[in-house]
Amino acid sequence: MTRITLLLAHPDLAQSRVTQAIVRAVRAAQQAGNTPITLRDLYQLYPDYAIDTAAERQALAEADTLVLLHPLHWYGMPALLKLWVDEVLQFGWAYGPGGQALRGKTLWLVTSAGGSPEAYSASGHHGHALEQFLLPYAQIARLCGMHYHPPRLLYGAHRYSEAELHQHALEFVQQLLNYGQQDARPLPPEIDLDARPALFSPLPMPLFGPLNDEVA
Repeated sequence: MTRITLLLAHPDLAQSRVTQAIVRAVRAAQQAGNTPITLRDLYQLYPDYAIDTAAERQALAEADTLVLLHPLHWYGMPALLKLWVDEVLQFGWAYGPGGQALRGKTLWLVTSAGGSPEAYSASGHHGHALEQFLLPYAQIARLCGMHYHPPRLLYGAHRYSEAELHQHALEFVQQLLNYGQQDARPLPPEIDLDARPALFSPLPMPLFGPLNDEVA
């Protein structure tokens, strides 16, 4: 059975309707037992933004699928999740020469937006389809040698009733559990990257002109 790490990143979960509904459904499935889902709440784990990189990498090592669960913030991910990407998915570990830790795993984005599908269109308020704003997620997966599962999107989140959100959450959890039973897929192709120099590598000297008043 596929092991799933669900990375929750909501800056104000107490005020959330969509994400809270999903979290409740996930925890209910966990309590029912026999579920491969591990839930990690980034804002609860790291309220000071001091991410334990080793612990996060261990959680990724134990998972076959990484699910990112968060609301859309300025067309992308919340600040703490962006920091998590910067610090955990580093060159030489997640990508680049020697960066094989995530190869063959799956990345799946689950997010919600306040706007309607019409608002997220070429003629709409935002000028582009929502999927276009989400291209960085697909590229993260590609660069790290991961499979990219099509995002699960909820438009116009504030318009849904509690019953509708509950149903949305149940359907997601069932989809997640069914996905966990899928057979393994072939590895994605590797992306060649130029080798990078060591950090703080020596630079040609002198960097500046003479330090005295003499003319060079």
